[in-house]
Amino acid sequence: MIKVNNLTKKYGSTVALEDVSFSVKKGEVAGFLGPNGAGKSTTMNIITGYLSSTSGTVTIDGFDILEQPTEAKKKIGYLPEVPPLYPDMTVNEYLDFVYELKGAAQKKEAHFKEICELTGISSVRGRLIRNLSKGYRQRVGIAQTLVGNPPVLILDEPTVGLDPKQIIEVRNLIKKLGQKHTVILSSHILSEVQAVCDRIIVLNNGKLVADSTSESLSDRLTDGHSLIVRAVGSAGEIQSVLNSVKTVKRCTVTSQDNGTVEFNVSLTAAESVRSDIFFAFAAKKLPIVEMRRREYSLEDIFMSLVDNKDNK
Repeated sequence: MIKVNNLTKKYGSTVALEDVSFSVKKGEVAGFLGPNGAGKSTTMNIITGYLSSTSGTVTIDGFDILEQPTEAKKKIGYLPEVPPLYPDMTVNEYLDFVYELKGAAQKKEAHFKEICELTGISSVRGRLIRNLSKGYRQRVGIAQTLVGNPPVLILDEPTVGLDPKQIIEVRNLIKKLGQKHTVILSSHILSEVQAVCDRIIVLNNGKLVADSTSESLSDRLTDGHSLIVRAVGSAGEIQSVLNSVKTVKRCTVTSQDNGTVEFNVSLTAAESVRSDIFFAFAAKKLPIVEMRRREYSLEDIFMSLVDNKDNK
């Protein structure tokens, strides 16, 4: 549905994007991550046709955003970080304005009813936008992306400034939208991306440094060679047992609590060594309370990717 090929954007001698390529399939929700200045906004502005690239191409459902802008833009619903709302209009007036602007072909009243029910703004359709809460204004912003029923939605920081209840409501809405639309979601809230998105695309210094699921990125970070082991005993006793296992490369204490000690255990091989660890502890009569594969959080993955000097 979205294909970005060898995208480069230069401002004089400054390279904002360098040879970025990725694609997003129909019905997929892709999270767009990166530190400030990574090139996220530049990429989204090029995808939506607000900015031209120095080189490379973007196609939306087969239409080139530069060569066929009218056809391509009809396929896109875009929510900037600050929703483009007119505070002196009512919600109905604003949606009507967007409908005419987009040249939508759907039966207007039935279309508006469906959009308003989906975004939860049916009860405020007659109210001035200036009198709505931040949460409702954000919902109106999302509603305008849906006018004309575009297959692609690009949402830039859709939950910024919302309270926790509103954030959960908007996240659930995005999940629902992902059932019928292709979605690119840019957010600084990593837990939000992990909760909502099928895939994660990470930019750093204008370059694509990752494009995968959070699970795959976690595997890449550890090579699958890491366990968490918690056992009863002193730190010295437990470390001695772990070091006696041939495939244990390194072990470090991560926490101690009520007579148990937790270790992060790095292994030299990917194959399972749990039975070797179990029997080593059994021989020393030290009970294992917990043994599991280490899962890295999205925060760990993100910091590893953007701190990597190879990406700079």
